[in-house]
Amino acid sequence: MSHDSTSGGDSPFRPGPDVRDEAPQFVLPLVVRIERNAPPARTDALETSARAVLTILSDERSLGEGEWAQAIHDWQDARIRKVVRRARGAEWRRAEGLPGITVTGKSAEVRVFPPVPLDGWPKELAKLQVSGTDLDDPEPPVDADPSAPVLWLNPELDMSAGKAMAQTGHAAQLAWWELSDEERAGWRDAGFPLAVRAADPARWGELTSGALPLVRDAGFTEIAPGSCTVVADHPALRRTPRG
Repeated sequence: MSHDSTSGGDSPFRPGPDVRDEAPQFVLPLVVRIERNAPPARTDALETSARAVLTILSDERSLGEGEWAQAIHDWQDARIRKVVRRARGAEWRRAEGLPGITVTGKSAEVRVFPPVPLDGWPKELAKLQVSGTDLDDPEPPVDADPSAPVLWLNPELDMSAGKAMAQTGHAAQLAWWELSDEERAGWRDAGFPLAVRAADPARWGELTSGALPLVRDAGFTEIAPGSCTVVADHPALRRTPRG
């Protein structure tokens, strides 16, 4: 699902809104594997998508003089768009042949690719479907570990799995931006543990009124502009006041 969001935090490049709109627009492609007879569990797909975003942000090819660094910079310097498409069978095998990283969860496989121009998708990805990423959880997710990062979904919004995957990916990215180098390294070295859960309706107001990173959707698809979709509740951000 197309995703162009703003947040309470700025990108590392801290451009103003007008500058972001004027910059060339890029998108981060994510492809989720959905085989007809073996679809992934919804929550696992959301968590795997978030880890995939963190994985490419921290990959050495995205840093310094790495081969993806310029694309990552240009993407983060404009509006942070993400699009989730689905693939199966030969489609998935073709997607795996393109430069990128496959991240595997318990049942989900998500491949993330370096950002591409908004109108410059590789043909192998451009033909993949965006709609139809409707997934279910066979069993209710267990309670999240309060000592680990949790991406809290707005309990009042009904989002498709693809839309929610883009939103959780963005929430993870906002948390990443707020962390110190040491905190980032610790999260990466641990394998980016995180959980995605629907927030308790009674607690949602508290979550959105604090200093935790908050995703507000631009409203291009499915939900109203300005909707608060996900709060990134990382333990390091609870403990440390951020200026």
